[in-house]
Amino acid sequence: MSEVLSVKVDKINRLESGGKLKAFCDLSFGDLFLIRGFRVVEGEKGVFLGLPQQMGKNGRWYNVFTPATKEIAEYLKDVVLQAYQQEGEE
Repeated sequence: MSEVLSVKVDKINRLESGGKLKAFCDLSFGDLFLIRGFRVVEGEKGVFLGLPQQMGKNGRWYNVFTPATKEIAEYLKDVVLQAYQQEGEE
């Protein structure tokens, strides 16, 4: 399977709480995977994509999904932030 999977936002839930967490979303990777728990977060340098996390036995949070390259991470961020902005315009 050498072709690139199409990535799309399956569901996005905006939060209007006024905090740093702006939205949760799920991403589908072709017809193969649905990964839940991505977050849109307002940081000091602007909005960024938070990866799905799980708490370890030691009480620390660990990413359960990590893009293999910076280019893939940037692509995922672009896909999610575009959907987040479109959701706000509706």
